[in-house]
Amino acid sequence: MGFSPSFYFRERSLKMKITFSLNYKEFSIEVDGEKRALDFLREEMNIKSVKEGCGEGECGACTIILDEKAVCSCMIMAAELDGKKIITSEGLGNSSDPHPIQKAFVEKGGVQCGFCTPGFIMSTKALLDKTPSPNEKEIKKALEGNLCRCTGYEKIIDSVKYASELLNKNENL
Repeated sequence: MGFSPSFYFRERSLKMKITFSLNYKEFSIEVDGEKRALDFLREEMNIKSVKEGCGEGECGACTIILDEKAVCSCMIMAAELDGKKIITSEGLGNSSDPHPIQKAFVEKGGVQCGFCTPGFIMSTKALLDKTPSPNEKEIKKALEGNLCRCTGYEKIIDSVKYASELLNKNENL
């Protein structure tokens, strides 16, 4: 009788059903319990703004808003999305009808190659939702988990300030 590795390493199913809100739509779907939220969002939910930069929660390219807090989706498992509210850049606006934060990043030059931009936009949204008129220190603190290799951060900070102005102006109308 020969050694059978399949006896010792049986494939196990770690599928589980989760229910969550993604960009203001409700979903109930089966997920692989060992899959990262980043991979689940990109591969199964077709959310392409969420990108893998470092895979270690250091660059912010995969930032999403999870229950009103900016988090790196590479650091959480898909199963942890159960019962949560998730917002990505796709949930804010599009090229024909951009969200004021997206508009501010374009108008103030906070966008270069675009790889890191969705992460910065999501960190900005989480900040401005809690602090509508942040000072520069608060902006820098909110963005410290996001890295950009193309711009100096000055245009990104200017974009956040301008987004704050646009949002506050819209609220006062």
